Amino acid sequence: MISTHEVANQVPPRVDVDEFAENVPLVEAVARWGRAAGREPDRPRPAAGPEPAGHAASDLHAIGRLVGSAAFQRDAQRANTQAPVLHAHDRWGRRIDEVEYDDAYHRVIAGAVAAGAHTSAAADPGPGANVDRAAAFLLFAQVEPGHACPVSMTHAAVPVLEHAASALRDEWMPRLLSRDYEPELVPGKPSALMGMAMTEKQGGSDVRANTTRAERRGAGDGGWGAEYGLTGHKWFASAPMSDAFLVLAQAPSGLSCFFVPRVLPDGERNVFRIQRLKDKLGNRSNASSEIELDGTSAWIVGEEGRGVATIVQMVTRTRLDCVIGTAAGMRQSVAEAAWHVRHRSAFGALLVDQPAMSAVVADLALESEAATLTAMRLARAYDDDATASDSSGAEQAFRRLATAVAKYQVCKRGAGHAAEALECLGGNGYTEAFPLARRYREQPLLAIWEGSGNVIALDVLRVLAREPEAFEAFFAEVGAAAGASRVFDDALAEVVALVREVATMGPDAAASVARELTERLALVLQGSLLLRCSPSPVAEAFVRSRLGREGGAQYGALPRGVDVGAILARA
Repeated sequence: MISTHEVANQVPPRVDVDEFAENVPLVEAVARWGRAAGREPDRPRPAAGPEPAGHAASDLHAIGRLVGSAAFQRDAQRANTQAPVLHAHDRWGRRIDEVEYDDAYHRVIAGAVAAGAHTSAAADPGPGANVDRAAAFLLFAQVEPGHACPVSMTHAAVPVLEHAASALRDEWMPRLLSRDYEPELVPGKPSALMGMAMTEKQGGSDVRANTTRAERRGAGDGGWGAEYGLTGHKWFASAPMSDAFLVLAQAPSGLSCFFVPRVLPDGERNVFRIQRLKDKLGNRSNASSEIELDGTSAWIVGEEGRGVATIVQMVTRTRLDCVIGTAAGMRQSVAEAAWHVRHRSAFGALLVDQPAMSAVVADLALESEAATLTAMRLARAYDDDATASDSSGAEQAFRRLATAVAKYQVCKRGAGHAAEALECLGGNGYTEAFPLARRYREQPLLAIWEGSGNVIALDVLRVLAREPEAFEAFFAEVGAAAGASRVFDDALAEVVALVREVATMGPDAAASVARELTERLALVLQGSLLLRCSPSPVAEAFVRSRLGREGGAQYGALPRGVDVGAILARA
């Protein structure tokens, strides 16, 4: 055999690393806001480079080593190349409506469930519990994002299920909190995953246009409360092998929320006809389906006619997870790009030592750190802490607005961030053999699901009109950085003035500036967090480039004089 060349100057595999230890901003955020911190969200930041204490650190390092292993990375790739397959009927023609996943997918999601990435904060609540859970979720989603969909929906379903009849709640809540994973739809499972089915062909995000009907069965309440039969369709039902779904349908008193199990109490299968699986741009490991309901057994959750108000807590928490998931993707992009430029040479020098490339990776790292801090601070606001010195009401008001602005800005930045990181790897980055091609196809999803840009921006306007206390709590948080930077102070004053101006506008005029308002709110939140929590070179570069608009619009066009080396040291 004749060899024409030797393989040289190729980057070694980035495997068998502790992804938690490598992510300095995440380690610091968990130390600051996680369960081990034991202080309030607005406390002064600890010294640089803190490590979370106790079992939380141990657990997260174990997760970091798991997801950073070569075996887990192979499973992540295989789960996406061996896509789920729909089996609508068995070989005798009977409907079974099952989706077959590759074993690699089952290993990935089993690991996430075992680590409590779904419901650990609900199983053991307390200050910082949601931060620790968010960090676990981020680490798994960093390497394989598709499985995060049912994991997120299960996390988000818990507060909604509190509104169900006590018998239903008492039977199903322990299943959601379990760390066991059983993929089959079998009676008597000790564990369960949840999904939701809201949107329909004719309405999309306008769920009040839904036509699925709910007809009451019987006059009294059974063991699980009032039972209904649902007839209609759902245009998007992701993770159709979940054990139960929260579904919106039109009852006699209006749009209502229902609990729909795949397996009925008597062990028979419920009517849940999977019509087809969506052929999606990315998110290949996660099956998303169209379903038909035909007299499907369902039980009311909350009050009839109050469906949106009931399910909104699930939507809010899945929006939180969209922010965390995008931050996870940004971290993967930065990690892969930074690894590449530290091991690849061109034109006589390592790429990382060439100013044009180092500025690009540093800028990507700025965006990633801002997203991570935003996600973790937001997660802390979901700890309903009765002992907090600043009442939980202030935190709930803060998260009402902060979730929306973070979902808008962080998730919208994800796709462009992935594209720039992919470019750092050159031609390799554009091939499916490397993970950033998959990430590039994944990131747009999180900006669409749980409310696309316009939906979120208009939600911010609704908060402005109906919940002024949310803006007060938001600006109390953001204003904690006042005086740390003239550029920040100017940007904060401008956005406060914009809020006041928008409050006086008519509906059409306000809608025309809703995106600008939402973006600027998000940027001052991120700037405030970085000024209070990150090293000065990081905070300065972010504030000058994003709030002061110094430099250029593309990644790598940083303001002059920023400390690129200090930023890269955290990447």
